[in-house]
Amino acid sequence: MILSDNDCRRIHDAALEILDTVGVRVDSPEIVNLLRDAGAAVVEDSVVRLPAELVEWAVRQAPRQARIADRRGNLWELSPGGPTLVLTGNALYITRGRERADLNSSDLAELARIVDACPNIHGMVGTSIADVPPACRDFVGFRIMARHTAKHLRPCIYTPRGGRLVMEMAQALLDGASLRERPVVSTGFSILSPLHWTSLALGVFQQTAGFGAPVMINSEPLGGATAPVTLAGCLAVGDADALSGLVINQLLEPGRPCIYNLGFAHVIDMASAIALTGAPENALLQAAGADLARYHGLPCAAWMSTEAMTADAQATLEKTMTGAAHAAAGVNLIWGAGNLESTLAMSPEALVADDEVAGYFLRFREGVPVNEETLALDAIREIGLSGRDFLTSEHTLANYRRALSRPRLASRVRRSTWEARGARTLEEAAQERVREVLAAEPRLYLDARQEAELERLERIGLDGAAV
Repeated sequence: MILSDNDCRRIHDAALEILDTVGVRVDSPEIVNLLRDAGAAVVEDSVVRLPAELVEWAVRQAPRQARIADRRGNLWELSPGGPTLVLTGNALYITRGRERADLNSSDLAELARIVDACPNIHGMVGTSIADVPPACRDFVGFRIMARHTAKHLRPCIYTPRGGRLVMEMAQALLDGASLRERPVVSTGFSILSPLHWTSLALGVFQQTAGFGAPVMINSEPLGGATAPVTLAGCLAVGDADALSGLVINQLLEPGRPCIYNLGFAHVIDMASAIALTGAPENALLQAAGADLARYHGLPCAAWMSTEAMTADAQATLEKTMTGAAHAAAGVNLIWGAGNLESTLAMSPEALVADDEVAGYFLRFREGVPVNEETLALDAIREIGLSGRDFLTSEHTLANYRRALSRPRLASRVRRSTWEARGARTLEEAAQERVREVLAAEPRLYLDARQEAELERLERIGLDGAAV
């Protein structure tokens, strides 16, 4: 743990004081009235002060678990101490090698195919797609992702109406089941830190409420710019941000599964004025966010990222550090597989390299199970001092696949073999893996009925945006 229980209590008490004395700016008269009716004090037209009793009510009201599903039959229960899943990140650009370009629909389809082939990545986050009108990129991107991967989908929402269309599209994938039963999609939005909920964010919360789909409440304080430069002060602002969103979502849909996310917290580099994502302070803030989520009894998220411009050693270093820190802290959803350039870009090569990184830290997250089978006393008694080894023992043959990891890209051969195979670096192995995935026949995940229904909903959205 980064924070002790006492540390968490002090940060939480500071957040409660912030919410009660500074308040939150809320750019929606309807939500302001909802908060006033619940006991909040409106001190200006859009500034609302939240009493501690209302905040604590929302924390109690929110479920301790958030269910996440895919279309491969997996259903995970995310909770403090529960499983860790890995998702991609959103982006504006596509990076291949050292070259960067706008990310288009065809790029998103290729990324979805690669995600589908990555065993350690559990879901896909939507991106901006430059060849589609901005107000339509969420639901158009959702259809593209749903067509090319069966993994969990987390579209980035650009309008409240787009959020509603995405919920309806996701429902069409379930053949009669409900999103509450099979949440194959989740959603969320970020506060404008510090303490400002925009009308866009609030509209997205409203339009996606009522389906039982998990919502991620994102706080993105920037230490040294939009929050105190000290990490504890940054966390206090972030906790206040996230808890205010929790109150709003629980009033809109009592019992809606909420994912507490201080994992998008940043610090500013004072020399370049860049918001950092791969620094040691990011790992500290985001692991501490998991401690605060545990203190509140809520599932949580974080972001592993890098300032690297290409899928190089810096990218692997920073992704390994932040990803491993988050996994060790018990973060439930780790975003950012494939991201480069402070989350601005997605890279196919970084995506497969991050799948490898995720395999390492997910194996670490599993820990060391201790039971009769893993203690292997029978095998030890049998082989013991006999002079034999365990290589061909029945216990080894029965357990080695579960006990030992096997990477796809990293080299685990003798030098002569490595040289005979072309002496590839990890970066070159990632490039080859991308070529291999994209050369294969695409696998499509929408049947004719689903394809037609998603295209129908997409046309409704496109026609509405053109009006």
